[in-house]
Amino acid sequence: MTQPHRPPRPRVVAIVGPTASGKTGVAVAAARRLATAGRRVEVISADSRQVRRDMVIGTAAPTEEEQAAAPHHLVGVVAPDAPWAITDWLAGARAAIEDITKGGGLPLVVGGTGQYVWALLEAWDVPAVPPDFALRARHEAFAAAEGREALHARLAAVDPASADRIDARNVRRVVRALEIVEVTGRPVPPLEPRDPGFDWRVVGLHWPREALHERADRRVEAMFSDGPGGGLLEETRALVDRHGRDFEALRSIGYREALGVLDGTLTLAQAVERTQIETHRLIRMQATWFREGDPRIQWVSGTDVAAAVDAVVTATAGS
Repeated sequence: MTQPHRPPRPRVVAIVGPTASGKTGVAVAAARRLATAGRRVEVISADSRQVRRDMVIGTAAPTEEEQAAAPHHLVGVVAPDAPWAITDWLAGARAAIEDITKGGGLPLVVGGTGQYVWALLEAWDVPAVPPDFALRARHEAFAAAEGREALHARLAAVDPASADRIDARNVRRVVRALEIVEVTGRPVPPLEPRDPGFDWRVVGLHWPREALHERADRRVEAMFSDGPGGGLLEETRALVDRHGRDFEALRSIGYREALGVLDGTLTLAQAVERTQIETHRLIRMQATWFREGDPRIQWVSGTDVAAAVDAVVTATAGS
């Protein structure tokens, strides 16, 4: 008996890697290459900070030129001080994939927020628990006073399985797990891979750590400068004028240091140095999501843009 014809499953390609690894540049170059072959590509940003409006410089958001080369989704979609959780991003990303693929386009997921990327591609069952910033502040204060290991021990006492999965150094993830446990009264459900309803491939951009730190350091210097790509102090001042000083996104890397300059508690040189140090720490944390030996990722040297673009174009085959 002849089997009914089934339409091919949609294909999603992701470009991943730590901050300053050149993901957006590769995505735009790949979109332009594919456009010459009649393929329409739209980018879905997988960056937990680029979702915020008016936070462009400090998040290294795609430029107007880059967004003109390929439509971007989930960039500047929510106010700086509005509540936002991974479930919000997942809903937006899934809606974008549906719209893009229905129109015959290719979704290209680009970003360094590993939790977003894997939750989307592996269809994790993420609890819909909104952020409780007061609760988070208490846990963060405890970690600052008693140490990250003490905070991790708190999680191990109420949810041993989550504690086994989460590195004590990743305070943000430990706090989020504690938040879910305290709100729901239950352990965090295991993040088991499921079928997302589409096929996917992941291309990762690899850099030697020292070279990546140098790239990140130059980016930070540019952000705090008055030249092209700079102006973080003015961007931060404008955010405070519009939204006040008490919102979570203003405490993220770069903005909290810029606020210190505006308050007079840091010199410009100190702010740049601290932002560089914190960015190096972020790079190490991102590496825990995107490991070099991960069989789910095809790693390509970030120094070879042409090879990276070739890998992305090849990954689209079959979509």
